Formats: sequence, C-alpha cells, structure tokens
Amino acid sequence: MKILTVNAGSSSLKFNLISLPERTELVSGNFEKIGLSEGIYSIKINGSKIKKEAVMKDHKVAIELLIKELLDNKIISSLDEIDGVGHRLVHGGDKYASSVVIDDEVIKTVEELSSLAPLHNPANILGIKAFKEALPNVPMVGVFDTAFHQTMDKEEFLYSVPYSWYKDYQIRKYGFHGTSHKYITKTMQEKLGKEDVNLISCHIGSGGSLCCVKNGKSFDTTMGFTPNAGLLMGTRSGDIDYSVIPYYIEKTGVTLSEVDTILNKKSGLFGISEKYSDHRDIEEGMNNGEELCVLANNMYVNRIVDYIAKYYVKLNGKVDALVFTAGLGENAREFREEVLSKLECLGILVDHEVNNKIAGYLDINEGIISKEESSVPVYVIPTNEELMIALDTYELIN
Repeated sequence: MKILTVNAGSSSLKFNLISLPERTELVSGNFEKIGLSEGIYSIKINGSKIKKEAVMKDHKVAIELLIKELLDNKIISSLDEIDGVGHRLVHGGDKYASSVVIDDEVIKTVEELSSLAPLHNPANILGIKAFKEALPNVPMVGVFDTAFHQTMDKEEFLYSVPYSWYKDYQIRKYGFHGTSHKYITKTMQEKLGKEDVNLISCHIGSGGSLCCVKNGKSFDTTMGFTPNAGLLMGTRSGDIDYSVIPYYIEKTGVTLSEVDTILNKKSGLFGISEKYSDHRDIEEGMNNGEELCVLANNMYVNRIVDYIAKYYVKLNGKVDALVFTAGLGENAREFREEVLSKLECLGILVDHEVNNKIAGYLDINEGIISKEESSVPVYVIPTNEELMIALDTYELIN
C-alpha cells in the first residue's frame, strides 16, 4: 500500500509517499510560498532533487502539481495507487488520544480547537479540505501532535491555577512532539522486545522536548499548554517566572503581543547569544571564544539535565533506555556528551569513542553510546514522524 503523509502550513505543504508494510520512502518534497506571488517546490526521488518555480494561489493548486509530478515521474501510474493520506495535525486538545479517520465531525472539532493552536490548526484544515477535493475516494487519517501525551494523569497535566481555568477554558499541559515520542517508544519496544518500556525520550532540535514514558505510555513531558514551555530552545524561552512579563511591560511599554513574540521568536539560544538560533552556529561561536555562545550552550545542557534527572526519579530509577533523537540529538556528538557527563552521579556513563562515531553525516546514525556498565543504556535513534503518520494511517484504513 502507498500512503501519502502531509504536513500543511498556512503557506506550505510537506509530503512523503511511503510504501507499507515495507516502510520504503518513494518520494518526498516541500511546496513553499503557497498563496504568494513567487512559489517554489522541491521533490526528492531516489536521491535526486527536482526544484521548480510555480505560482500556487492556494493548496489545491499545490496538490494538483504534486499529483502531476507523481504521475509524470512514474511514482504512481494512477491515483488509485494512493491508498491513504495521513495528515499531521498539531492540536487535538483532550478530544483525541490517538489518531483517527477524518470525517466531517473530526474536521469540525479540529476547527473548534483552533483557539488552542491559531497558527497551525486552520492551516492543517486547509490541507485536509484540499486533499478531500483532489482525492475524494481516498481515506484520510489525522495524526495529532498532542495525542500521545493524553495518557498523562491530572496531577501531571494540570497547572496550579484555579481549577475552573481547566473546566471552563481547557487550560492544562497538552505536550507536543507526540508523534516523534510515539515513534521512539514504538522503536524501543521493538528493539527491547517488550511493550511496557520505561524511557526518557529526548527530542532535541531547534524546538526541543523530553518525554517520560512509563509502561509504554506518556507519563509526563516538558512542553505544556503551548510548545513554549520546558526546555530552552532555538528561539523559545522555555520555562520562565510569569511575573517577568508584567514587569517587563511596565518597564518598557511594549504590548503583551510583543512580549509573546519575544518569548517565542527572539529568546532561547538566540536571545542569550544575541546572534544565533542554530546550535551549529553556537558551537562555532564557542570555538571562537564567544562567551555568550558558551553561556547559551551551558544553559541548554543544564535544562536538559534537569529534566532527565526529574524523569529518572519519576521512573524510580527503572529506566530501560535514555534516547536522543531529532536534529541536535542525532548529530551533535559533543553536546550529547556534555549532557551525559553531568549524569554520572546516576551511574549513566557515556562511551566517548562510540558516541563520536554516531551522527547522520558520518553515515552511522544510530546505536548505543553508553558503556556496558552504565546504569541506563543510552541510544541515539533517528526519529521519523512521517513514517509514524504513515503507520497509523495504514493501521486505521485496514
């Protein structure tokens, strides 16, 4: 079966076509600047990349171009070969604890939840409606970023604010990166040959979150009501004292909206270093002796260590694996070692030589990087959210 995975933004559309159950990626690509005067798209087939310019007035036009490229490049011989479409949906609130077949009721509910993700849910719906029109007979599945975390208990997901805030306005921790953490959990269940795995999953990229997985389910996670909670990230502040906000507004006269933009887009690594949101640039700055880059890196390391230690305790020290994934987690060897060196008091011991050999650009992208005597085995596992979306879609339409 051929499953198309879709991640629709307000002006973009990312896709993968995956053959299952073989788990073979046939093609992937990205349409950008949809609705703008100068659109562009790129498609990767068998290692070769096609890049073209095109005016795309809406997502419908982008999908028509996508279908044309699939047919012209003989990826499919007819639309009948597309057996399902899996959509990445950012926010399902507490309505969806798993992926679902999309029908009119699901579309209505996701639209109603748009206040929880005003930048993402409306864009996701655009993608669904456009594909529904282009492929009316193909079943579609919604895979929510928040779904995996809906197994958290109230004592983990509630904030210590008036309970009516939760009852009346759905204010609670939702968590994100759920599709990635679910993929890591599924992968480790297969590797370890057990369902009830206890994991600390570290999705570290420009956005970052940790997930405490207990008995194969999300028990706690670092992101909260929005993705701007938990870790310091590329441009996000992560956890701060909320009283900073009214104080800063009083001192500067900026608006609440401007502060929100600063905390989401001008903080984190970028805010501390005053230059860089990409950790690769931070590393270069550190090598050049830039003190603020050293400070930003150390703060990031310390936040991750804090949460690993917290989750280690929540799992009573019974941790089957600590897993690094996503761009930074998979590739930044020195960064991983910095984190792990601060966990030696827990008996977690990194193997320096093995760790140095694992990074995607070194052609070895996964493996165990801890010593044999380590109290917890430490893995590097590449995440694959697209495959997870495809697998959920495959399972539901069958």
